[in-house]
Parts: sequence; C-alpha cells; structure tokens
Amino acid sequence: MSTLGFAMLVHEPLDRAAQVAQVWAEAGCPIVIHVDKVVPDPVYDAFVAGFADLPQVRFCARRHCEWGTWSLVAATQAAAAQMLAEFPEVRHVYLASGSCLPLRPTDALRDYLDANPKTDFIESVTTRDVPWIIGGLDAERFSFSFPFSWKRQRLLFDLWVGAQRKVGRHRPIPEGITPHLGSQWWCLTRQTLSAILEDPKRKLYERYFRRVWIPDESYFQTLVRLYSPRIESRSLTLSKFDFLGKPHIFYDDHLQLLRRSDCFVARKIWPRAERLYAAFLDDRISLAEAAEPNPGKIDRIFARAVEQRTRGRSGLYMQSRFPHWDWENGRTAAPYTVLSGFGDLFEDFPDWLSRVAECLTHGHLYAPERAEFAGGQEVFAGALSDSAALRDYHPTAFLTNLIWNTRGERQSFLFGPKDNQDIAWFLAADPNAHISIISGAWAVPLYHANRNFSELRETAAACQKIESACIDMLRSPQTKARVRIWTMAEFLEQPLERLGMLVEEIGMRNGRRLAEAPRLRPLDGFGQFLQNLKNQGMQPHLMGDFPAGFDPVEATRNAQKPYAVR
Repeated sequence: MSTLGFAMLVHEPLDRAAQVAQVWAEAGCPIVIHVDKVVPDPVYDAFVAGFADLPQVRFCARRHCEWGTWSLVAATQAAAAQMLAEFPEVRHVYLASGSCLPLRPTDALRDYLDANPKTDFIESVTTRDVPWIIGGLDAERFSFSFPFSWKRQRLLFDLWVGAQRKVGRHRPIPEGITPHLGSQWWCLTRQTLSAILEDPKRKLYERYFRRVWIPDESYFQTLVRLYSPRIESRSLTLSKFDFLGKPHIFYDDHLQLLRRSDCFVARKIWPRAERLYAAFLDDRISLAEAAEPNPGKIDRIFARAVEQRTRGRSGLYMQSRFPHWDWENGRTAAPYTVLSGFGDLFEDFPDWLSRVAECLTHGHLYAPERAEFAGGQEVFAGALSDSAALRDYHPTAFLTNLIWNTRGERQSFLFGPKDNQDIAWFLAADPNAHISIISGAWAVPLYHANRNFSELRETAAACQKIESACIDMLRSPQTKARVRIWTMAEFLEQPLERLGMLVEEIGMRNGRRLAEAPRLRPLDGFGQFLQNLKNQGMQPHLMGDFPAGFDPVEATRNAQKPYAVR
C-alpha cells in the first residue's frame, strides 16, 4: 500500500497526462484526476476508459477552471478530498498538472517523503518577502476584491481595481490568518490537508479567498500556516517563470538541465518533447535516488536567460527583442565620435582624421540628401543604405545598426544644424557618444557661398537657432555623452592643441605623432561677414568674438614643428 498519492489537474494535452498518470499508477500510487469541463464529453470518456485496468486511478467531479479564479482551488479541493476519503493509506498528497513530468523514479519520491513523514512541502511566504510578483498587485490582492475575470473581462477588471484604489478600499482579512503566497504545486501531509478541508471556518475562509487575486497561489499557502507542524517552504516541482510571470516551457534540449536540477517533477513540458518523455518515462533514465532536490543549481542559467531577454547585448536590436524606451542595455555597442563644425572649418576633414586616428570617419550621416558614408559608399556594413528616406524612418536604429555592425573599428561622423535633428537627444543620452562641437562654424560655408545676402541671413538665423537648442540639450543634467564645446573663436586660438585632444581621445594610429594638421578654410574677411549679419538685424553669437577686420590665419603655416600627442 502506497503512502503517496497524486491529485492531478488536467486540461491538455490528455495523451501526455495519461502517460504520466500511468507511470505513477503502475508504481502503486493512487491518483485522483480532475479534468477541466472544457474538455468535450466524448474526449473525456475516452480518457477515462484508458484507465479501466488501473483501479487506483479515480476521477472527481468536473468543473470549468479559469486562470486566476477560485475554480482552480475548488478543483484542487475536490481531488484532495476524494483522495483522503478513498485512500486512507495515503500519507502525502502531491498536487500535479497534466503538463508535469516526473524526473526521478516514483520510489525515490516515496522514500524521500517517508523520511519526512510530518513535513509539508509548499512554498509559503508573505508578500513583503516576494520579489517575483508581476502586475503591481501584491498586498492589494488581499485587500481588494476581484469578481471579474482578468482574461475575459479585462476592462471591467481594470476599472474595478482603479475604483478600489481611488476610494482606498481595504477588505478585512479573516481573523487568525496572515496571507501568504507561493507556488500552486505542493505536497502536503494527510494531517495538514485534512485539517484545512475540515476546518470549521472553511466557509468563512472560502468566502474571503473567492475574491482574492489568483487564490490558487494563496489559499493553501496561507492556511497551511495554521496547522502544519513543519513546513519546508519550497516546492518539489521544478517550475520556472520568465520576467512577465509566465512559466518557462521545457523542450528536448533541456534534458541535461532537468537532470541537473535533482527535482522529482518538472512543469511545464512541451507536449511534443518526445526526447524528454522517452528519457524520463520509457527508459527510466533517472537521477541519483538519494540526491536532494536542488533547483538552485540551474537558477543561474535561468537568471541569465531572463537577463538576455530583458536587457540583451549593448546596442543590439533585433526582431525578437526590440526594447521598450529606456529598457535597452546600452544604447549603442561601442564608443563613437560625433564632430560638429569641423567639416565646415577644415577642408577634407574626414579624410584627414581617418589618416591620423584609429577611426573610420564619415561625412554627414544625417544630411538631408543622403547618408554620407566614408569613401562615398552607397551601401555600408550590415547592408545599410545611404537612402535618406530609409535612414529617417528610424534614425536611432540606423545609428545603432551602424555601430553594431562595425564593432572593433571606431566610427566618427560629422553632424550639424542642417542635418536631421531627430537623433540629437539620442546622442546626448548615449554614454558611448563622444561629442565635440565648434559652435558657429556652420557660418563658414555661408561666408563662402555665392548667394543673396538676405538668403544667407535667413539661413544663418535658422542654423544658429538649431545649434543653440542642441547645445542647451547637451548641457542638460540628463546628458550622458562626453561633450566638449568650443566657440569658433576659442578653437582658433589654439587649433593644434584642440585637434591633438580630439585625436588623443580617439587613439593615435600605431602610436605615431600628429605630424600634419587639416587645412583651414580661408577666413579673410570673415569678421566683416559677421558684422554684415549684425547690420542686417541678426545677432551671431555662437562664433565667439570676431571683430570686423579680424581675419584668422591657418595656424599650421607658421608652426615650427609638428604638435606631438603622446
């Protein structure tokens, strides 16, 4: 006569549930099965007929069970009560589902429970000790009522919860109990289980828990505290959950993982995991019978899986894991450099920087006409097109893809007021961005442009407004990028020193000294140009102090020796 009995809650798949039940029954364990009423009667009748030669398999009254509702507790009560009434020799009742799979021989589980005859194995902790509650309902699940189905009546459910929060409702908890939570899957002694089912206050407790949120995770977990002489607050069933609170499903490639857990039972098993069912049922390949169940041995693997699912790798966006805003684990995959004003002030600046520094320097990647990839390429790493329309469909994804696809090679690109500014805040908030700005340098191309002065003044005013807003953004407390800002006048006071700082930040190629400087665009008459803008009613202030008649000269013409960066 067996001292271990199983109460099974079966919904689907019935064929796998029948396999597992047959293994336990053939090992001499009584089983009481509750089959969800959603299963059609002909299918149910065929399922019952399959156990005709196993008299220790019984079936209890059926009811429709719905996730998060009292119906699951009621089904469990029915199966447990029938088990206690019809099998007096049973000392432990193990609650399982149709998607459970035994990982170790039934005799090993029976021996383990016989060695702990007065121990109840049920996860039972208070809300303040539970870090895994999903959905924002912890203490509220016990102080509010939940008459509406979360799945079928979601709108009513949310409105009712909101109304209770608004009025500050607090439903009284029956005297003498402290709400606890835990896994639905437990193994209780006959003494404890019968005390719960025969409690004189059972109707009072049921009336309260009928309106608790997910009562199957709290009813037995709470009441066991009233009667159990010894509680092991853990489940003997291996059950893992993802960051959304949904159970992990075990597949064939989890075979070795399940063996390492040393647990007696696991759920949820994929119904078509032929290798798992064959290994643990047919071949009876099992773990060491004396091993203590220890799911913690595989917790690291699941924690890593959750981290990869929620955080991913820095700068990696893909179809299977496109993050919510601010969920990303690092906005980009590697450091990169953004240069504003350098291409306006110096001739062929991208080519010069590519020669002297460890980086690939692009033109204006966010120019209105096209993305100016280095070397004039039309398609760049990762099949990125230079199409402005494709780029502007998602400017941030364009940048993150560029950085991800070129990992190991430092990227730099030009940026200015005429470029698409939708990327500006992303740059400011990215710790990998190194941004250097020569403010007001956008005026140099205007100075050399052969256009009507009224048009130049209008363009200058627009560029100054855009760059001023961008600089304000970069100086905000939320900025995480490394930012250096010079006015054009400040930069031209010591251009070689400023360029040396920039190149040193990026990294010299092979440790060589900075032996050449880029050619400064002619600025003869630039001070007078700015004065003319003032005379036309515009106040150019981002360039710094350029009095009329002040004409900066190229600093490298009179340099006695090259500037060295060590």
